[in-house]
Amino acid sequence: MVSYILRRIGFLLLTLIITSLLVFLISQVIPGDVCRVIIGREAGEAALQNCRRDLGLISENGQPVSAAKRYLIWLVNFVRGDWGISFATGEKIQPWVMGRLRNSLMLSALVLVISVPLATLLGVIAGLNEGKLIDTVISIGSLSVVGLPEFITGILLINLVALRFDFLPANSSIPVNTSFFDALPSLILPALTATFVLLAYIARLTRAGIVEELKQNYVRTAELKGLPRVTVLYKHVLRNGLLPTITVIAISIGWLISGLVVIENVFNYPGLGRLMVFAIDRRDLPTLQACVMISVVGFALANLAADILYASLNPRIRVNQ
Repeated sequence: MVSYILRRIGFLLLTLIITSLLVFLISQVIPGDVCRVIIGREAGEAALQNCRRDLGLISENGQPVSAAKRYLIWLVNFVRGDWGISFATGEKIQPWVMGRLRNSLMLSALVLVISVPLATLLGVIAGLNEGKLIDTVISIGSLSVVGLPEFITGILLINLVALRFDFLPANSSIPVNTSFFDALPSLILPALTATFVLLAYIARLTRAGIVEELKQNYVRTAELKGLPRVTVLYKHVLRNGLLPTITVIAISIGWLISGLVVIENVFNYPGLGRLMVFAIDRRDLPTLQACVMISVVGFALANLAADILYASLNPRIRVNQ
């Protein structure tokens, strides 16, 4: 198991290095002069040269710095926590991005707490009752909900819960460093909107895994031996049937960290996805680079956790890889 984990960590580090290279290269080929974006079109050549020197685009003697050297400097600084200064605000990027990441993690945690148990339960119930009325109701109901665009679901929840019954706030804008429990009322409606998106995917995948496992020979053998059905389901069917669900949940974590752009805009929630849109609109490349790298790290860590959990539940995985 240790060797398997070390291999997966090595693969994760290689993925992060390749991704960092791609992120840096993409930022370099975007047309336009960054310094003119920062200090304006009317800036003189001397001011532009000083700006390029501050950004490391040219050396002290005015010679262009190679892309390879700039990449290494940027990567080392990023690892050290020096993510530069925002072109749009002039503030340090690292605390700004980490604050938004904290908000995204709070929202993601609530979404997972609501969606994973509910979707898994619905999938198990549907799988154990394949072809019955309850299976049809769960399948059609979950697909009907997930088919709605996120902004439609969000607006419906705002109109129904926030405006008509005044149960929860319609605006989820929270102050900096708000604690989870203080922010909880503002998190519920965005979390429910994201839950509707995940519900059908997780439920249907869980159902498919349960149905497939119930048809395996070992299930019939265990039942013929007289094992209680609850024991067969809990120790064998669920253990194997939920393996594909783990992968989907891991991918969903990465999406929740930075992919809730529509939901964050509907509810005015200050998350990482909304910050990425802000950086794109204002051509704030250092902030965009930091956001993308943090998102990739989140995806990578979530998949690493899924691989480890997958291998612990299914020993054949770590033997074959």
